[in-house]
Amino acid sequence: MTRQPRPAARILLVDGDGRVLLFRFTPNDRPPFWCTPGGALDAGESYAAAARRELREEVGIDRDCGPEVAQRTVAFRTIEGVDVIADERWFRVDVDGCAVDTGGHTALERRVMTQWRWFTAAALAAHPERLYPDDLAAMLAATEPADAR
Repeated sequence: MTRQPRPAARILLVDGDGRVLLFRFTPNDRPPFWCTPGGALDAGESYAAAARRELREEVGIDRDCGPEVAQRTVAFRTIEGVDVIADERWFRVDVDGCAVDTGGHTALERRVMTQWRWFTAAALAAHPERLYPDDLAAMLAATEPADAR
């Protein structure tokens, strides 16, 4: 199978209580799953610019996402049904708190991203539906700011 390359920016959005924001995706062709904000780069866009744009569009926060904190390559099928090999760059954004504003969601996002929730580490471990990335708790711990440890 040939997979299309998909450069993507993903965001670990963490509030003052150490909870991470995830969106629940409900595709037609597989069980629901939860994922961090983020998505594919637009043509000519840098990873940092895409992270800022995705944070603004999906959550309603317009700010620089800081430096990349992780990189991974993963193969998957997009919501649109395209098999991709994604070069994901991860950014951690810590906020005191925020209200999620989904006004920037596309029509597809409004259809498949109907719920969001702030997860504690305990809630991540106990959640029955699939979470992405699979090692989200470890990624959060590894990217925690040194002054918060």
